[in-house]
Amino acid sequence: MKGFITAVASLALSSVLSISHASDVDSPKLDDQWQSWPTVGSADLDFLFFDIYTSELKAPQGSYQLGDDLTPHPVALSIVYERDISKKHLLKETKKQWAHLGYKEEQFTRWERKLAGIYPEIKKGDRLVYVTSGDSGVFYYFKGNQGATVVGEIQDEELNDAFLAIWLSPNTEYPDHRASLIGMNQ
Repeated sequence: MKGFITAVASLALSSVLSISHASDVDSPKLDDQWQSWPTVGSADLDFLFFDIYTSELKAPQGSYQLGDDLTPHPVALSIVYERDISKKHLLKETKKQWAHLGYKEEQFTRWERKLAGIYPEIKKGDRLVYVTSGDSGVFYYFKGNQGATVVGEIQDEELNDAFLAIWLSPNTEYPDHRASLIGMNQ
């Protein structure tokens, strides 16, 4: 069950918004814009009696464009965690989801090294937001009630798409969660 909770937690990388950069990472020009984007959809991930996280997908036009390209336009995936999750567990569950989606181990081993430098130790109430332009993106971390800190940037379009595929791919382990996020259940 702990593995399932971790998997669920790794699906939860999104949240709310107030940015104060505390990093040397150069961010795309989407920095402030994404906070005012309309919500496409939201979903809660629960297991039995355990709340794992609440996620929300935002886009400039308030809709998600379905197609072969998972990120054809800018989106922001926000996850508010409802339990503590270690970085190690988050990485393990991310890899598990990539394996489920059919990515090769040599791919996600390389990606794991990148995310190991980005993922924080999550505490209940923290929020992780990934904002993508469609081919690259930035991670924002909201620790408790504090403002956002840029914790990393993805310039590799393949990793950008693989990360978002965990939630947005039609082959995700959680299709009902995906349907709610992309606005199909509204």
